[in-house]
Amino acid sequence: MMETQGKSPLSVRGMTVAYQKKPVLTDITFDIPEGKLIGIVGPNGAGKSTLIKATLGLIPRVSGEVSIYGRPYREQRKLIGYVPQRESVDWDFPTSALDVVMMGRYGHLGWFKRPGAAERKLALECLGKVGMADFADRQISQLSGGQQQRVFLARALVQDARLYFMDEPFVGVDAATEKAIITLLGELKNQGKTVLVVHHDLSTVKEYFDWVMLLNVRLMGVGPTEQVFTREQLQATYGGRLTLLNRDDDAIIVGSR
Repeated sequence: MMETQGKSPLSVRGMTVAYQKKPVLTDITFDIPEGKLIGIVGPNGAGKSTLIKATLGLIPRVSGEVSIYGRPYREQRKLIGYVPQRESVDWDFPTSALDVVMMGRYGHLGWFKRPGAAERKLALECLGKVGMADFADRQISQLSGGQQQRVFLARALVQDARLYFMDEPFVGVDAATEKAIITLLGELKNQGKTVLVVHHDLSTVKEYFDWVMLLNVRLMGVGPTEQVFTREQLQATYGGRLTLLNRDDDAIIVGSR
């Protein structure tokens, strides 16, 4: 493994992304410390998913540089796990839950070596961690939304990454799955992993994340949750699209996605 000690898991400098010449992200610059659960929060159209995709090179950047532990992304792919939005996946593809999870090992094996018994064992262990061991042979199209999300979490786990990106993992899942996900995130943090999560439920931000990134085309704030997730910062980020149920910061409940 390349030397990573003392370097930021994710450093972004001057990132700008545009769709049809309209800026979606403008001059985004930040550094993330290691071993944190980081919520990416902002209104609909703020560029939250775009930030992840541009960081991972899935969409082009107009400008800006991204480094993972001090090196370009292309050199550090093995250190990264990614859980995309569930609706962006073709769930009709004819494959089993176990096969989906084992795909997470391809980056370690190389394209010309097929997964073997060791990879299968590890994949089954990761399915067990998300409560899906009994569904290993089930076609992914036959799983519920929450079960599909758990399978993708298991695929990310099997990658044994250092830095995880999760794009709205709580959307469309039941309460049990949400609890399972946040428990898993806590375990990753305890292992020293760094996790960035696109999140829209403002009522759970303080409970779930120890760092938060407020985004609305521009970076409105980033840092420890107790410092950044304030009424003033949220009003600046959401404007009139934020509803405060009362004047206490702890009662910030309703916000636009």
